[in-house]
Amino acid sequence: MQAGLYVALSAQVALDRRLTTLASNIANMSTPGYRAEEVEFKSLVSRTGPEPVAFSSNGAPFISRRQGVPIKTDNPLDVAVQGEGWLALETPSGTVYTKDGRMRMEESGALVSVDGYPVLDAGATAILLDPDGGPPHVAQDGMITQNGRQIGAIGVFRLDPQAKLARFENSAVKSDLPAEAELDFSNNGLAQGFIEGANVNPVLEMAKLIMVTRAFDGINAATEGAESSLKSAIKTLGGQS
Repeated sequence: MQAGLYVALSAQVALDRRLTTLASNIANMSTPGYRAEEVEFKSLVSRTGPEPVAFSSNGAPFISRRQGVPIKTDNPLDVAVQGEGWLALETPSGTVYTKDGRMRMEESGALVSVDGYPVLDAGATAILLDPDGGPPHVAQDGMITQNGRQIGAIGVFRLDPQAKLARFENSAVKSDLPAEAELDFSNNGLAQGFIEGANVNPVLEMAKLIMVTRAFDGINAATEGAESSLKSAIKTLGGQS
């Protein structure tokens, strides 16, 4: 009986973590470049008793790399990353990577992200535009031209599939493994005048949220029933002694 209560408690902890990630995904479904957070669950088998008991793990969160839907803005300083590439930003915490392609040009000509962090080229160097050079044109390979003159190139980077990603500000992530500059632009690159939306399907996330909530309530009801039965058994056995 006690093992059943502990199993139910482990399931509630796991479902609570999943509820948190689903709520965060829904809250950020309109955030450009946001990557949904998923949770991987595994069973933990305990053999401390006469029979093995399977408990649910707390769940290992990870950031989904699915692509988001491109959104047309017609802003020359907006770019959507096509394929598996990421943009790189220089921050006080080091280099971070993002799918949020909203950029702006400062008075000095520095090309920065919507949060004010320098956008990097393929050599991890900040990009400087010509403040008087007119609207920039960004090619698929990231090359920037103003008035027909090449100014620089926005770097497109590829993250190792085995890299563990951690959230940074806005939609950016930090990687525990170094990224590599993308060289193949046949299926990867940038689309000017677009931004990439969040890779969150609101209908699917809401359906998951309802399912997880119902599962949590069901386990809670079962736990209360088991506790009630245990109390009744204690009272009955105690009265017979």
